[in-house]
Amino acid sequence: MTQQFNNQFFAYTKQVTEGAFKAQSLALKSLETVAGLQLKALEQQTRDSAAFVAEVLETRDVDALRGLWEKGASLSREQAERAVAVSQEIIAVTQKAAESLQALVQEQRQAANEAVAAPAAKKAAK
Repeated sequence: MTQQFNNQFFAYTKQVTEGAFKAQSLALKSLETVAGLQLKALEQQTRDSAAFVAEVLETRDVDALRGLWEKGASLSREQAERAVAVSQEIIAVTQKAAESLQALVQEQRQAANEAVAAPAAKKAAK
């Protein structure tokens, strides 16, 4: 009897551990994707800002300064639009990860229910 209990316990422990490993792997992949999206957006924003600052430093007259005002406003708008787009991509990745985790939990719950029901069905059959 103890052997049967030990076998069931170890099988359940293995199942929980595998589920936790899958969940961690999924979470890390999602985190990697989100970090990549954010890093790419930050790099682009830094390049654009550095180019704008370089242009500002080369400005020598009032007319060029007026043109910079428009370019600065345009740059701000573009960066805000990019930030919104990146945020939407991050939300999509997060939502997909949450759905995958939910499916994993349901899969684990079903497997646990089957593992508990199988010994009970064997006892009932005897």
